[in-house]
Amino acid sequence: MIRIAVVGGGIAGAMLAWRLCEVVRGSAVHLYTGEPHRRADASAASGGLTRAFEPDAALCLEAADSLAELHSNRELREWASYRETGSVYLLPGLGPGTEGLVELVRSRLPGSISLISGAELSTRGTFRELPEGSVAVVEKRAGYLSPNAFRDRLLVELARSGAFVTDGQVDGITAEAEVRPAEGSPARFDAVVVAAGAWTQGLLARTGLTDAGLRTKVIQYVLGPSAGKNPDAFVDETSGLYGRSYAEGRVLLGLPTDRWDITPGPTPTDPVLTNRILDVAEARIGYRPPGRKVKAVTAVECYHPTGGLSLRPLAKGVYTFTGGSGGAGKTVLAASRTAARSLVRSLR
Repeated sequence: MIRIAVVGGGIAGAMLAWRLCEVVRGSAVHLYTGEPHRRADASAASGGLTRAFEPDAALCLEAADSLAELHSNRELREWASYRETGSVYLLPGLGPGTEGLVELVRSRLPGSISLISGAELSTRGTFRELPEGSVAVVEKRAGYLSPNAFRDRLLVELARSGAFVTDGQVDGITAEAEVRPAEGSPARFDAVVVAAGAWTQGLLARTGLTDAGLRTKVIQYVLGPSAGKNPDAFVDETSGLYGRSYAEGRVLLGLPTDRWDITPGPTPTDPVLTNRILDVAEARIGYRPPGRKVKAVTAVECYHPTGGLSLRPLAKGVYTFTGGSGGAGKTVLAASRTAARSLVRSLR
């Protein structure tokens, strides 16, 4: 019987292990969660925006398939604490492949998606001062999930399936597909997949394995009190602003950062970025938090130059499954299925 280890207990690692249990016996799958890192990883802090449209064709296909599966499976929606809100994706203009991607999403989720002008979107009252020529992809069936709640439920289901779920840190992975936990004996496997997010680089470096170009980056957003009509989940490429309604009467808003190659773990917030988020939000959606009182949240994510959450070989029997482009929740359902099937085929 083949034996496969997944190292990393975030949403990517937990979902991949769960998918592997669908194609091999549960007892063949070992998941090392990486505690205590799991409590401070991006899955714990991520906002979980889940939509079908992506400007990149490959990511759009995976995101559309993932959202379609989520909508077709009530159990998965409950595990993920999924909430449908709708979404808007603003683009500076109509690209050469945009209409084709909209049709791709429409084929997976009929009646969910439409393409309108930025001028028409402005008449709906939420967005303002949109650039001339901008367009908006509007999805009715998009929403958000809780990456943290999803992975916690997957860990429970993995234990029920017979998989071995081991808490505790891992010190290293060798080129011989050996996992070396901080406590306990090393174990050899037919394949080891490192899905440790921002900790992946350091974990591989300890035993001399290449990281294949992975880099860490800080994400930062703010949580503020609702003020009037809050927008549905949205991404605005014309300003960089993204956001959605949040629990307990709050709204989540963020901008991309340029803080690369950061050591994972607790990361200080950038007050300059916090103020810039609020300034852009005021200009674009008229959001003015009372007294500008907000809570800034940071996390460190892992990125790969090619983008996309996929299985990447490092050595014989050693792979990574991390470093997509941030926000793995949008594509993790489809990407994990593809990765699990590909891995098992390679071992048989």
